[in-house]
Formats: sequence, C-alpha cells, structure tokens
Amino acid sequence: MTQHNLPTLYPIQYRDLIDRALIEDLGRGGDLTSSATVPPDLVGTARLVTRESGIVAGTQVAMAVFRALDQEVVRVSSAQDGASVGVADELLVVTGSVRSILAAERTALNFLGRLGGIATLTGRFVAAVAGHGAVIVCTRKTTPGLRTLEKYAVRCGDGANHRFGLDDAVLIKDNHLLAAGGVRNAVERARAMVGHTVTVELEVDTLEQLEEALALGVDAVLLDNMSLEELRRAVEMVAGRIVTEASGGVTLDNVAEIAATGVDLISVGALTHSVRSLDVSLELELAPA
Repeated sequence: MTQHNLPTLYPIQYRDLIDRALIEDLGRGGDLTSSATVPPDLVGTARLVTRESGIVAGTQVAMAVFRALDQEVVRVSSAQDGASVGVADELLVVTGSVRSILAAERTALNFLGRLGGIATLTGRFVAAVAGHGAVIVCTRKTTPGLRTLEKYAVRCGDGANHRFGLDDAVLIKDNHLLAAGGVRNAVERARAMVGHTVTVELEVDTLEQLEEALALGVDAVLLDNMSLEELRRAVEMVAGRIVTEASGGVTLDNVAEIAATGVDLISVGALTHSVRSLDVSLELELAPA
C-alpha cells in the first residue's frame, strides 16, 4: 500500500483516553495477578505481533500506554502506522519492568487492535475502488470518545475524513429540511450564518432536490441511498461543478459499482461502526538472569 502523509497525533489528543482506559482496567487495587506472581525487579521484552495480515495503526498510542504506567519502559522498535503487515509481524517491541508491561498489556492491545481493524477495513474499501476517482471517507458513526483516533486510523488505511463534528461543516439533512421548511430556507439560513470558509453540503434523496441544490449554489451534495442509475444521472447533472458524495448501504460487494458512477466521495459508516479488531497479541521474553 502506498504510504500517504498522516496527520500528527499529539499526546494531548489521546492522553485522557489512555488514563481512563487504564483506570478502568486497574481499578483501585492495581494488577493483582502481576503483583502477586511477578518479582518486582524482573525485566523483559514484549513483542506485540499480529495474528493476521492487516494495516498498522496506533503504535504511538500503544507505546504511550506502557509509558503512562512506567516511564522506564523503552521502545525497541515499531512498525510505521499505515504499513501493511502479515501474520506474526511485529507492530511494537518494548523492554522494561515485566510487572508494568503486563499491567499495560490489554489496554495497549485494545488500542492497537481497534485502530488496526479500522485501518485494515478502510484499506479493503480503498483497494476495491482502485481505478476509479472516488475517495473513501468515514462518518461520525464512531465510538464515543474515540473519534480522533478512529478517524486517524481511517487515514492509515488510505481513506479520508469527512467532517469531525457538528462544528466544522454544515451538512443539511432531511430533519433539518423539515424543521427549516424546505431546501431553500435551510440553505439560505446556513449561508447567512456561517462564514465563507465553511462548506455547506446538502443531503438529497431525489434528482429533483438535486436540481434545486444546484440552483442554490451549495458546495457539495450527499446523494442518499440512490440507485446506481440515479447516481450516474446525478453525476451528469452536476457536471463537475460541486462535490458529489454517495452514501447509504455501501458494502465491499457494491462499492466498486458505486465508484464507477463517477461520484467524488463514498462515505462508509461501517469503517468505524461495524469493524472487527485486528488480532494482535503480546509475546513476552525474560531478560537473561
């Protein structure tokens, strides 16, 4: 897979997530099993490896999990986020206190597995539309609290991000149209409120709505649950004047046909709401006595 530039993840974006996840696991008493069975001065090396092929995402976060419990845990090596890996490939290798490593193990694996699963599924969708001009984008159907990391994982799989939240773009949907009293009212009110740098996108269910949207000069249209023929006609009507986004019922089985209609974007909620985590495990080796 071609490695694209990835956004920078800053610790402030995930530090609280790690703290909450570790507190959830360690609770009030800490790691009772490791404290009871592992000598306090025992040192070892942990190799976090895949049990299946996929795409890497979240190595920086996983390393931060270990460091959150023990600043003396050291990174030995790490795969690059966005890289393709096979069975038994190493994602991250750390060395340090065995007690600390085992206490952080599950939380680190949870982050690596979840983010790797998103990147891997995204990569499959991207591969399925290869040769067409369509870009695969994610949605706001993310795990509460994990949106920044999950959208980062989509980027690791060569997908792109739709809006991050309600505050960075206007997307007028059916319920907004109902509340506003129609397409014209909704679009004109949105234009009057937001600045020129904010994109206004309108969800359309019919080609008649699309005609109205084009007359009002929106920046993009979300073509909701349209048939392949309707998508083709919509692309012809738009004729490259604004961005077209296909949405609704997108699967690996039909995404190539959707891309072939000529749409610019294909939004896929399944990238984050129906993903299976990448199977990752930790293999421990003790330092020589």
